[in-house]
Amino acid sequence: MQPGTHFSFGDHKEHGFVASFTSALPSHLAHWFLEREQFEPVPGEPGLYRLSEPERDGVRRTRQAVHDLRRHGYTVQADIRLNPALSTGPPRPVRPHGLQERCSRLAQAAAGRTTQRSTTPTTSPPSARPIPPKPTYAPTVHLTAAASGRSR
Repeated sequence: MQPGTHFSFGDHKEHGFVASFTSALPSHLAHWFLEREQFEPVPGEPGLYRLSEPERDGVRRTRQAVHDLRRHGYTVQADIRLNPALSTGPPRPVRPHGLQERCSRLAQAAAGRTTQRSTTPTTSPPSARPIPPKPTYAPTVHLTAAASGRSR
């Protein structure tokens, strides 16, 4: 491991995706960060953490953990396939009716003519607003005093 490294990520034949930390980082802080990245301590292996539920998109989640820790300023060593800087992930599948198609439909709708009737512009200045007519009745408001002094 290179000097100054804080975390190390890799594959383990028994535990799947694993992470460990070096003495360059306080153990309670490393534990806190790894748990936030969904890694759990391996029983009987002090300092070794495994990714919880590795079958649930484990490679992507491990790469994200490496990326997050580096963004926080830590030095992270990772296997090639787990290193987001050195490897590229598989292309994400394009979902039908995705965002691209929705934006295209919205753009076409905005560019087309409307079927609604437009109102003719008035000659009054834009700052003048019409004043609504006064009501012909006097509204009655009934207020009751609350027994406990608190409103509902």
